[in-house]
Amino acid sequence: MMKVLRSQDRGHANHGWLDSYHTFSFADYFDPQRMGFGSLRVINEDRIEGGAGFPLHPHRDMEIVTYMVEGSLAHRDTLGNEEAIGPGELQRMTAGTGIRHSEFNASKTQPAHLLQIWILPEREDLEPGYEQKSFAEALEKSSLVLAASREGRDGSLKIHQDLDLWMSRPKAGERQDFPLRPGRAAWVQVVRGQVKVADQELRAGDALALVGEERLSLSAQENAEMLIFDLSAK
Repeated sequence: MMKVLRSQDRGHANHGWLDSYHTFSFADYFDPQRMGFGSLRVINEDRIEGGAGFPLHPHRDMEIVTYMVEGSLAHRDTLGNEEAIGPGELQRMTAGTGIRHSEFNASKTQPAHLLQIWILPEREDLEPGYEQKSFAEALEKSSLVLAASREGRDGSLKIHQDLDLWMSRPKAGERQDFPLRPGRAAWVQVVRGQVKVADQELRAGDALALVGEERLSLSAQENAEMLIFDLSAK
């Protein structure tokens, strides 16, 4: 099964300081047919105006991943972490038994563009935790890089769920072939550029779900940027 979600069919909320597109049900956007994909619960594409952001607020029992597209985000949390997140970086925050954090555009004038991703953990009441890493250098050497995994293998961040998250930046004309093991599914989120999977052309903001397929094979129609989630189909 292969299903496309077009960018314009996502939920949308514009709060002035925050322009947000919701791949799955979130806040005031609710669609019972879009409650997530396996353990993948939220993908929000956010654009935050300069100096604006989210004040200190709580979370629990969720793996929260931030992927910066453009600009920089200033992070603070009750574990004592104070970091700036920039393009090519990935941040993982395990909310677990409870954590409070704030996220603000680090620039007073330039907008910040990011994806915020929520993943259901394999169990509740985990110890809260935090990791952040730049994959910019790795992406210069390879167009497909493992950024997060259950075991934190190959230098990736550790996600408390049976899920592999890949960063992909294929050049125009490049092909990528991604085998899928039995019982696995894939979610492809296009961030920039254009790619083709089978007879489907995908552009920025589009997504593709695959279930019961043996492989994901794509070709870049132009320079592109994507996140690819390899997760259990259950």
